[in-house]
Amino acid sequence: MYADAIVLAGHVETLAGAPAGPSANAVAIADDRIIAVGDITDLGPVRGPGTVVHTFPGATILPGLTDVHAHPVWGSIEIGSGVDLGGASTLDQVLTRLAAAADGRPADRWITGFDLDVNVFDGRPDGTLLAERFPGRPVSLMTRDAHALVVSPRVVELAGLTGRETFTDASSVEVDSDGRPTGFVVELQAMALVFDHYPDVPVGTAAGYVLHQLERLARSGLTGLHALDFTDPSEAVYRHIEEHGELPLRVRCSPLVPADSAPEVWQEIAGLQGRRGRRWHVEGVKFMLDGTADNGTAWFDRPDIHGENREPLWRDTEAYRAAMRFFAERGVPTATHAIGDQAVRFALDVIEEVGPVARAPHRIEHIESIPDDLLDRFAELDVVASLQPVHGTRHTHADGTDNWSRRIGPDRAARGWRTRDLLDHGAVVALGSDWPIGPGDPRVGLADCQLRRPVEEPDTAPVQPGQAISAREAYTGMTASAAHAAGASDDLGRITAGHLADLTVFAANPLDLTPDAQAGNQVLATVVGGTVQVHMNSAEGNS
Repeated sequence: MYADAIVLAGHVETLAGAPAGPSANAVAIADDRIIAVGDITDLGPVRGPGTVVHTFPGATILPGLTDVHAHPVWGSIEIGSGVDLGGASTLDQVLTRLAAAADGRPADRWITGFDLDVNVFDGRPDGTLLAERFPGRPVSLMTRDAHALVVSPRVVELAGLTGRETFTDASSVEVDSDGRPTGFVVELQAMALVFDHYPDVPVGTAAGYVLHQLERLARSGLTGLHALDFTDPSEAVYRHIEEHGELPLRVRCSPLVPADSAPEVWQEIAGLQGRRGRRWHVEGVKFMLDGTADNGTAWFDRPDIHGENREPLWRDTEAYRAAMRFFAERGVPTATHAIGDQAVRFALDVIEEVGPVARAPHRIEHIESIPDDLLDRFAELDVVASLQPVHGTRHTHADGTDNWSRRIGPDRAARGWRTRDLLDHGAVVALGSDWPIGPGDPRVGLADCQLRRPVEEPDTAPVQPGQAISAREAYTGMTASAAHAAGASDDLGRITAGHLADLTVFAANPLDLTPDAQAGNQVLATVVGGTVQVHMNSAEGNS
């Protein structure tokens, strides 16, 4: 068999256990799969007259990077239509950015924002402050953890919020001492009451937002991501993109099973399994067993300093148990959002009860703080630890002055994002960003994993530095471990004959660079299913 293409560089880092050899510098591809790996001089038998050679002198080829936890559709729409509040550390800075967006717009035009740091408020977030600067205007700001909104009084009016709403999950519409809504809207069911009034975004516009962001993520080295949602307009957006072109990376979608939902809802979600396009498909389901520590909705074994963070998002934990069993019996792998120690413990207990499924392992997402006695259970049960250490490096501080650390206390904060400990206890640790909540550039997140601080802030003290991991362990978390998390170890995550030809071509071998240098390591190309996408035109030559 002749190769359709050969990707030639300076070195191939297979991450396949046994290296391809010190002289390996080329990967041969036929159709969408790898057919040979080795020195270019040894690939003569597969190099035919029609073989295209893509040359990247001195570069390193790695397996394609996969972000195992992202939200590409709603994240792209938020970014495309909203105000970026990232880095705004004071309320005045937030208001200044919103004012710039409001300038020249009609007074009744919605302003939405994302990545709001709750620490800008003196105490509980309060949307009534927005009325002083933007009287009569609907303003809705999503907090950094994406589990709450801070909305203006006009939004409270439009959505008909009273503070007396009841929800089947841990959602709430916060009120002041007089019982009036403050504009702090917590968790998904309550947030949905506001989202229902957002201006419509046409599918074509939404698809443009999504494609733009996916192309940006591909340029940073990603060849795939796991979308931990599949809400409207996800399917319409993916189909629109593929009708007019191609997704620049693979997307594995796992729909959310709403908290305390009924069996008929589970059946509908089970019916989505296997739905697909060329580069996207639905596989697995996601549960949100608890919320977030910053909002007081995570489930810890004891309350935080405010008496919160002590209950699950699923009010009826037996319903969670029944839903997990429902999907496991149908061979559907699960991913459970569990941030607090008690949520992780309960999820592990239920996973042990329902047993494994053949298609892919069960996963637990986030795992922000856990005690020692839970470390061994991940390997024992073959449960993937799906972590986003960038939340620790970007949203908390070593001195414990951040909201997360203050709320849960120093003992539990010291057990945050235990990448090193989980690996040492034999767990498969798959790494993601939770984009857009965390930075989507994998090079940034992988550097942070090694440094335990933002890579661009060398003077910032690391958060739990003992949990740092090596470059090889970090990149394995987005390659071989990501493939294992999707039940795709026979297809993805390594450079070896027979695997899908998903590759990332770096200017330098990241395994040889210091962590501080990895974030600036140029991505010259990505390869998805044998299709080469060149991102640095000057570095590439074909023959």
